[in-house]
Amino acid sequence: MTTTWPVRPLDLADEEVAAAVHRIGRAAYAVEAELIGFDGIPALHESLADLRGRPLQWRGAVGADGEIGGFVAWEREADGTVCVDRLCVDPARFRLGIASLLLRHLLAELPPRVPVTVTTGAANAPAVALYERLGFVRGADFSPAPGLVMASFALAPRTADRT
Repeated sequence: MTTTWPVRPLDLADEEVAAAVHRIGRAAYAVEAELIGFDGIPALHESLADLRGRPLQWRGAVGADGEIGGFVAWEREADGTVCVDRLCVDPARFRLGIASLLLRHLLAELPPRVPVTVTTGAANAPAVALYERLGFVRGADFSPAPGLVMASFALAPRTADRT
């Protein structure tokens, strides 16, 4: 089922927005930690101040009730590549199409010639399936810490009608 929630920019200078993003991120990363068997995910342990200090662009899916259902955050690398830093959905709103909505929105917002990268825990089957479904190609797995295997994905520059 696909959600019709609008996607809008999120302003983390707003206390309420920042607190909601922090809460959703921690809850989503707690689920991922269970899925991948690793609770050392950096974002799971970052403070609200650390979250707000990240030089990221933020978009959120906001329900009719004003609640944030999920968010995507990214940064542009020096070579122009967009690196998705995080894509999180409130666990209470899993399986509503919010992650797909957010990622599709981001891709539609970017010029088609911009390459996009993302990583996730290799054992995070729902995230792996999402990225593959949206055309990302899996690259090499890597292990940044003992007990953690990450999967890397890239979306090559695309034509305007392939988002």
